[in-house]
Amino acid sequence: MEISTFTKLKEKEKNARRNIIIDAAEKEFASKPFNRVNMRDIAKKAGISPASIYRYFPDQQSLFVEAFVRGTKDIFTRLHEIVDGSDDGAFEKVTEEFIDYFTRNDQYFRMMMHFFLDGSVDTDVFDKLTGLERKLLLDFDAIFEKIRAKGNIRFNSHTLFSTLVGIVATFRNHPGKNEDDILKHRQRIGRNITRLFLNNSEK
Repeated sequence: MEISTFTKLKEKEKNARRNIIIDAAEKEFASKPFNRVNMRDIAKKAGISPASIYRYFPDQQSLFVEAFVRGTKDIFTRLHEIVDGSDDGAFEKVTEEFIDYFTRNDQYFRMMMHFFLDGSVDTDVFDKLTGLERKLLLDFDAIFEKIRAKGNIRFNSHTLFSTLVGIVATFRNHPGKNEDDILKHRQRIGRNITRLFLNNSEK
């Protein structure tokens, strides 16, 4: 049965309101620690009542994950395109893009760390996050297959993911260093990691 014009408009309006709420949530996440962000502040920034948020998101965790999924969609798509379009996996380019994105978009990195460290996420939230992680690991698997890496492919992918997250997490807020200095240092470490992996490959 054809969907009525009215129904389409209602759905469009609903999606627009969801995006307004997510926009407001991202601004809060970017300016405050997660334990200080609450639905009331997000509602105020979005220009709606706190009760209205729950028509679109059942709880704060669900809103967090929707903001993260929307915010990181472009980088995960970009990484997939780089790997898929290369003969050698474009290892160094992938590490550079990952480090650059999560350095310049620190709120999404902090969201990711929040989910990693908070053991109280519900099943739906966990499934969405692990779905993203699986897609990224498949791209990393493809890199290691293309460079004919030694050892277990998936274990190598887990190692790479953990290493990249560790690079961004560890080298933060250095006294006397601005964001560009920190990014350059992280990228140097990323290139070193790339060389170590490539030296352990058959190519």
